[in-house]
Amino acid sequence: MGADHQIAFFLRESTATAPERRAAALKGLGRRGGAEHVPVLVEAAADPAPEVRAAAARSLGRLGIPRAGREVLPRLMRDADPDVRRRACVAATRLALDGPAVVEAFARLLSDPDRHVRILALEGLAALGVPGDVTALTALLGDPDSAVWGRAGTLLHACKDDPDVRAEVIRTAREGRGAARARVLERLPRQCAERLLDALLDGLGDPSPEVRIEAAWRLCHLELRQVQDTWAAALRGERDPRVAAVLLRFPGDRADERLSGPAVRWLRDPVAGPHAAQVLGALDTGPAATHLRTALTDATLPAATRAACATGIGAGGRWDAVWLLLPLLDDPDDDVRAGVLGGLELLVENGLRPWERHPVAWALSAHLETDARHTWRTRDALWGLAQALPAVRRLADTAPSGEVRAAALSLLDGDDPADADTRHDLRRFLRGLDDPHEPVRYEAVSGLRRWVDAGGALPAGADAARERLRALTADASPRLREAATGLLAALHRGPGTASSPPV
Repeated sequence: MGADHQIAFFLRESTATAPERRAAALKGLGRRGGAEHVPVLVEAAADPAPEVRAAAARSLGRLGIPRAGREVLPRLMRDADPDVRRRACVAATRLALDGPAVVEAFARLLSDPDRHVRILALEGLAALGVPGDVTALTALLGDPDSAVWGRAGTLLHACKDDPDVRAEVIRTAREGRGAARARVLERLPRQCAERLLDALLDGLGDPSPEVRIEAAWRLCHLELRQVQDTWAAALRGERDPRVAAVLLRFPGDRADERLSGPAVRWLRDPVAGPHAAQVLGALDTGPAATHLRTALTDATLPAATRAACATGIGAGGRWDAVWLLLPLLDDPDDDVRAGVLGGLELLVENGLRPWERHPVAWALSAHLETDARHTWRTRDALWGLAQALPAVRRLADTAPSGEVRAAALSLLDGDDPADADTRHDLRRFLRGLDDPHEPVRYEAVSGLRRWVDAGGALPAGADAARERLRALTADASPRLREAATGLLAALHRGPGTASSPPV
């Protein structure tokens, strides 16, 4: 059938009795017709059958003639049938229709009961670069559908310089309800917190947990007495574990005794418990330490909470902290072991007592070799613990695991060329350049860089090492290539004033 015959067929069918035949004919005209068929489509826009009106809207958009839809489509966007409204929105956007009537039609549809229509209205307004109805648009931040509130947030951001938009956003931050207020607070720039201090403090008591969470996030960096007082009162009365987790995470002055009771109350909760343990560790009081000790050994508590207790005990640094933590290095739970290592790292960093140094060094060195899950956490706990260096050097030489050898090499300072042990470490770094494991090669290059930066130089006859370094500048590992290139540049500049003894 030729094009003319097709058009003639569609025109005949457009007056058929059955609505489905009329709708199919109008769709055909949208594909094959031209400007001369616009009157047929305009007339069909008033058809009693919604499927025919939807087909007319669709075809007006497909014809690509803006003047054809300028009057009809805004009317169809008010149609009682949601499919007609959807088709009319798509057509209006496709034709890039603008003007007050179109903007008003899109703005009205922001409150449409059909989610697809709300989405299409948002997309239409976004294409025009206007907010439409700022009150309805901001209210859509509370829409249960993420496709709706996400687009509403994007359009609000695009129109943020509009004074009406700014005013409505601030009003919603102060007086809004539920998810809409929460999402406005989430989007507020940090510098707005002090200007909206009263609204944020009020938000800590909002009926919506989401609002309380967002208000807390916006207040957490403000070190004001008024904030701390309201924060402590809100934490005492909080019943939602998600909110309590945020309030416990950023309590401002962690030494505030008012936090002790709520922290103990939330200690057994799987969501807020870890943050409660952190607060008790920071309080560093006898009762807080007792609660942490009890919780640490309570196998019925969530592992994340026990892990936080371990770290809190390490932060407190009390007389029994080392002896509480060392036996738990063999705990079967990965999270608990991670927390124990975090607690031991804090103890080492803050300074162990003389009688604690060797037991901790021996235990951590053995753990470095056996706990593959936490190799680098163990390495961090060992950092700066001189009593562990003999065992660390042995692991750098003989450990079967490449990760363990790499971690051990990273613990060797290499920054004192006058020290005999450090000169032996230089040999370890040179051997590591040929290791089959990338982490070992990287730590070997890093160790050599520390040596050179401290004034050392490669030993006489180290041409093979230089060649190896040049080869590593083409290694598949980006970080290794960068480290090798930097080391060669440092060697070219020459060592510092310190001379390097023979190795």
